[in-house]
Amino acid sequence: MADPIDGFDRKILRLIQHDCHLKAEAIAEAVGLSASAVQRRLKRLRSDAVIAAEVAVLDRNRTGPLMTFIAGVEIERDNYDALPKFRLWLAKQQSIQQAYYVTGPIDVILIILAQDIDAFDSLCSRMMAQNPQIRRINTNVVLNVVKLGLNLPIDLLT
Repeated sequence: MADPIDGFDRKILRLIQHDCHLKAEAIAEAVGLSASAVQRRLKRLRSDAVIAAEVAVLDRNRTGPLMTFIAGVEIERDNYDALPKFRLWLAKQQSIQQAYYVTGPIDVILIILAQDIDAFDSLCSRMMAQNPQIRRINTNVVLNVVKLGLNLPIDLLT
């Protein structure tokens, strides 16, 4: 069983979310622990999968233009047993960045990146052809990213 996350862990997590290359010595100074204590905590947080991955966040403006689409997927009401199959299909689609099973008239909200409208339309056509339980896809095209958060709000954890 994983150890509970304490105040020191939260401080460490807050720091490494902004820069996962911080040295243990710098973290130790910031949180009030020894470097070896920080290293032990980081090792435990990784082995407990609290730290799920350490990745490079790319600047969308410098890597080439991609359009962002927010798609609301409505599934036939009497066909919820097909949802696990749809989830597996979603997991295999690289351009689908996020998927949320939600309440309300829309069943699944998708955040999708595509090169252009045609690529998005092609993805939607494949989605509907390979998942016939989909009744409708309602789409919003993102005109401008106002805020894109990648860090969990550690201060909200208790």
